[in-house]
Amino acid sequence: MGVNGKIKIFAGTAHPALANEICSHLGVDLGKAVTERFSDGEFNFSIGENVRGHDVFIVQPTCPPSDRHLMELLVMSDAFVRASAERVTAVIPYFGYARSDKKDRPRVPIAAKMVANIITKAGAQRVLTIDLHASQIQGFFDIPVDHLYAAPVVVDYFNRNPIENLIVVAPDTGGAERARAYAKRLNAGLALCDKRRERANEADVMNIVGDVRGKNCLIIDDMCDTGGTICKVAEALHKAGANEISACFTHGVLSGNAVENISNSHLKKVIVTNTIPTSEKAQALVENGQLEVLSVAELLASAIRSIHDETSVSSLFI
Repeated sequence: MGVNGKIKIFAGTAHPALANEICSHLGVDLGKAVTERFSDGEFNFSIGENVRGHDVFIVQPTCPPSDRHLMELLVMSDAFVRASAERVTAVIPYFGYARSDKKDRPRVPIAAKMVANIITKAGAQRVLTIDLHASQIQGFFDIPVDHLYAAPVVVDYFNRNPIENLIVVAPDTGGAERARAYAKRLNAGLALCDKRRERANEADVMNIVGDVRGKNCLIIDDMCDTGGTICKVAEALHKAGANEISACFTHGVLSGNAVENISNSHLKKVIVTNTIPTSEKAQALVENGQLEVLSVAELLASAIRSIHDETSVSSLFI
């Protein structure tokens, strides 16, 4: 059953610029709300307009600081439910805690499932997200999840800025399926790295599977956190005789020493999308041309329009 009320877009403090860009594509104004904090740090939120019977979309990636932004999303969801919004959709371009999606060693949580539970409990009736770290996270929710892919945005960019003699590289075996999909759409070859992770945020690349000598390499992954893995992959590709090496990620977390790692690496260019706001520190990479940010606002706006109109979202996957 469709929603009779209007589309209402609201944003927390995580990424208001993306929310405003989405509004521009939809031709609506960003919803009025107070998004402040009390002196003790608690989130002070109140809705500044009538939302009764309307279709509310909260744009709030749970990017670092993840706990802070997640709590904002929960508080906002509760407020809209209590204000009698007809439907509340959590638009989470970057879903934090996604790496904790399985119990891969004793005595660890499955935090992604826990986060899915509390988002639902807070009142969200639907989730819209992009490139989850693991596809099975969709099943952690007991509400509908529209899982978009940044591939249309990325492929369009490389069609407009083609790389000659291209080979797409998966940074690990787990990313082989994603890299294969990009390689097919870009009409490129495929290689992958055999990676052994010794501890969190550190990785040792063992070898390259595939011939990259003299090729221009594009490393594809869903996210870049500290940049440790990607820089070691780039080093391994360089040693294997690769020519120019670039990388593309949906989510540019770029935490810790990521900016320094990328600056001092063999990477010529890194492409990310704006699911996460670019930090002031990372702006240095943008200014020197080593980092380029693509917008997913139009993709999200199209999905929001389809959700509201109860039309198919699958056309956006092509």
